[in-house]
Amino acid sequence: MQNPKRAFWGSLAVLVLLWLVAEPRPFGTGPFFPLRERMVQLSGVLAIGCMSMAMILALRPRWPEAWLGGLDKMYRLHKWLGITALVTAIVHWLWANGPKWAVGWGLLARPERGARPIIENPIEAFFASLRGLAEGLGEWAFYGTVVLIVLALVQSFPYRLFYKTHRLIALAYLVLVFHAVTLMKFSYWMSPLGWIMGGLLACGTWAAVLALLRRVGAGRQVNGRITSLKYYPGVRAIETEIEVPHGWPGHRPGQFAFATSDTSEGAHPYTIASVWSAESPRITFITKELGDHTSRLREKLRVGQEVKVEGPYGCFTFDDDCAHQIWIGGGIGITPFVARMKELAMQTGTPACTIAPTVHLFHTTADVDEEALGKLAADAHSADVRLHVLVDARDGRLSGERIREAAPEWRTASIWFCGPTAFGEALRRDFATHGFPVGDRFHQEIFAMR
Repeated sequence: MQNPKRAFWGSLAVLVLLWLVAEPRPFGTGPFFPLRERMVQLSGVLAIGCMSMAMILALRPRWPEAWLGGLDKMYRLHKWLGITALVTAIVHWLWANGPKWAVGWGLLARPERGARPIIENPIEAFFASLRGLAEGLGEWAFYGTVVLIVLALVQSFPYRLFYKTHRLIALAYLVLVFHAVTLMKFSYWMSPLGWIMGGLLACGTWAAVLALLRRVGAGRQVNGRITSLKYYPGVRAIETEIEVPHGWPGHRPGQFAFATSDTSEGAHPYTIASVWSAESPRITFITKELGDHTSRLREKLRVGQEVKVEGPYGCFTFDDDCAHQIWIGGGIGITPFVARMKELAMQTGTPACTIAPTVHLFHTTADVDEEALGKLAADAHSADVRLHVLVDARDGRLSGERIREAAPEWRTASIWFCGPTAFGEALRRDFATHGFPVGDRFHQEIFAMR
């Protein structure tokens, strides 16, 4: 998570520094209203800049994925940028309107306005003529954006409605681009700040148009067909096998893909639980009934149904040079480890087989399905993985101490965690207090796309 944090804080720092270069007297002493104008500009630059970067990341671009640590981390950065855009936009709105209220309440004196200087630059004059329209449209777009971002942050808001409403942010963004281009201080456009903002606004506009046309990830989508469905009632999970005969580039264990079975619901991300084979081009997903969409899959999916699959994404691919690995799968977080065990089993005895690390797999679960656990044990045996299954009601909670007792080589191992985010963060802190280099060798899949 270090690189997403660096990207987030670095982006904010760059925008502020560029504004300081473009603004000759950023925080100088003097009357209040000129300071207010400068703060309106700074907060506006930060708000539209963050929103532009969030729009670009919404396209799921491939180029920053490896550096950021996977699409899951990219979506976390997208969320941070969206929240920051919301906060700075509110600050921008308060700077623009608060002094007007203060004048009306008698707390501030209305500034004396002399004759407006004649604008000789035709482009600047054109922007000035649009000022009233840009302010009015921008204010309404701001209100809509606040509502839409807040809805996106409310986890109880149904995904099918989130999918429909969140796309409207792209429409509001296009209005805010007009607002920003028109009202940003004209001299800024001749500085590095203007060049960077121009690039961000252009790329963000392109991203918004693609989102409105539902073309996000279109170049990485392939058609598939469901060939089998298997339900495990004990863990309330459904295993879906999809044939993708054409176009799928292949995937690695630990990666995930977006699948669309109902266009009104949109694409949903699922970890892939199978090994890729060009001779048998199929992908398997294991999905637990957790939300409004996944709880209805058992009723809505059927063998022979056409679906779209997009991907693959993710960098949770077990790549390191450690002789030992510790895998921790919480609940449905066991899925990427199933795929990796199948790959290890296939590689055993092949001429190109490299020496695999010794692996301890800890699977902690509140639900039990004997058939599913039996398949997990068989996969672990075939891959020569040491399996530790902990059922909450029977064995209690998994802790860092229990992991260290069962895997005495933990100091030289890498840890791969997939499961509830809070659980993973607790384990990360626990291992960090025992001197484990979590920054380098604790890998966590953050499987939350909103």
